[in-house]
Parts: sequence; C-alpha cells; structure tokens
Amino acid sequence: MLRKISTNKAPAAIGPYSQGIITGSLLFASGQIPINPANGEIEGSDITKQAEQVMKNIGALLEEAGTDYTRVVKTSCFLADMNDFAAFNEVYARYFTEKPARSCVAVKTLPKNVLCEVEVIAEVSVH
Repeated sequence: MLRKISTNKAPAAIGPYSQGIITGSLLFASGQIPINPANGEIEGSDITKQAEQVMKNIGALLEEAGTDYTRVVKTSCFLADMNDFAAFNEVYARYFTEKPARSCVAVKTLPKNVLCEVEVIAEVSVH
C-alpha cells in the first residue's frame, strides 16, 4: 500500500507528482529545490544558502514521514555547476551525518534555474 506524504513545511509539488511516497518501510522523497515554502521564492543566490534551504525542505519531509536524517539510506544530488561541489558538501555533511549512499552529478539545468536539487530514500517505521 502506498501512502502519500504532504506537508506545508516544504514546497508544494509544482507538477504532477507527490512530495513523497511511503511503501513498506521506505520513503521515496521527490527532489527538493531551494524554494522557501513560506513565500514560494528561491532562497539565496549562492550554493551555500540554496543548499541550506534544500536541507530544510528535506528535513520537513522526513519529519512528516516520521523519520529523520539518520535513517536516510540513499541520496541523489544534482548540481548546476560541479565547481560548487566543495561548498555543497560542507552543507550536506552537517545534515547527513550517517553518510548514506549517494550519487552527485552536474546537470545542464535545474527547475527554476536553481543551483542544486536533492532527493532521498529513507527508512521509516512500519505501523
């Protein structure tokens, strides 16, 4: 059985998708970009500020699903510019302290021309 995750503490889906889906004991969260859910605007103009907002958005989805950063098993990270890799990693490392499996790639363009997007798969408690 699939359970949709939705919270107003993270940006609403801007297309035909859910913020996240739980199946079994796993949460599959849609990619998060640095939209501030309070005002719908892109937060920050540099990679550090944008990555911080992305992590806040991910945290809100994890919380809504009843889990947290320590239970993330896989991340997929997308950067608009691989020159931002080191600065992105500094922010990322503060949140993903358990060092989940990860992919990190540079892409040509991200939605709304943001600098980063991150999606996660996390373990959740089965009720």
